[in-house]
Amino acid sequence: MPGGPFFMGAARRPGRSLETLGFGLDALYDGAKPQSRMTCPMSVSRTALALAAGLAGLTAAAPASAQFFLQSYRFPGGAVVGDETGIGMPLPGATPQEVRASLVWNMRAALNVAALQCQFEPTLLTVPNYNAMLKDHDGELDAAQAALTKYFARVNKAKAAGQKAWDSFNTKTYSSFSTVGSQYGFCQTAASIGRDAVFTPRGQFGSLAAERMRELRNSLFGAWGEQALSSPTTTIATTLPRLDPPCWDKKGRWVRRKCGELVWPPQPATALAAS
Repeated sequence: MPGGPFFMGAARRPGRSLETLGFGLDALYDGAKPQSRMTCPMSVSRTALALAAGLAGLTAAAPASAQFFLQSYRFPGGAVVGDETGIGMPLPGATPQEVRASLVWNMRAALNVAALQCQFEPTLLTVPNYNAMLKDHDGELDAAQAALTKYFARVNKAKAAGQKAWDSFNTKTYSSFSTVGSQYGFCQTAASIGRDAVFTPRGQFGSLAAERMRELRNSLFGAWGEQALSSPTTTIATTLPRLDPPCWDKKGRWVRRKCGELVWPPQPATALAAS
């Protein structure tokens, strides 16, 4: 099974109900003697229901991508085959099955890079979801790795050359998902895909990769910020004295004869443009 530095055998855990977490209607009872739900006063039932509705409303209203912005930029996507420009490393002479394997391996690499780079925001869950993806889609990842190693062995005459080409392919693929300026967008997009991978049926990880790889690649470019609110910008202009040598004598005094009156201190700044 293809592993990685974060494989820890993590598995999905079923969600717990409000009752299990201690937020059942009885737990919301507000101070009178304990009574059954059937005999609770009407005011208590209303309080419990109001609190429960409030909690549900807050949960429903919270945006799914609020780690960094109220509304994040949505990167354009569209399904791909895997041999399009900018999607992955070129594989000359590859069969459709090998192209598909490359697409699967690219998505695995991207989620691995996200698990490494995006830990600064734990709520993205890039590490546990990556571990769960490795466990759930082990068979498909094994098949992709086997197909790619056979491809590089086929197109290279010597065994050593095939291994070297495979190693180079991996290095370049992983490096292609590294980003600094676009880290917020990449991390949120990768986290969304990683979450979807956990709930993707086994054998369909390649379909998920085909559907969302272009979106993930697009997230590597452009430092997009808050989309819900406008960000006003203002250009400030001020006057500074000339600093070139002809305007100053050997004692560091301003030479008015050559450069005119010294404007100092600077004039008050003025706003040239605002939006």
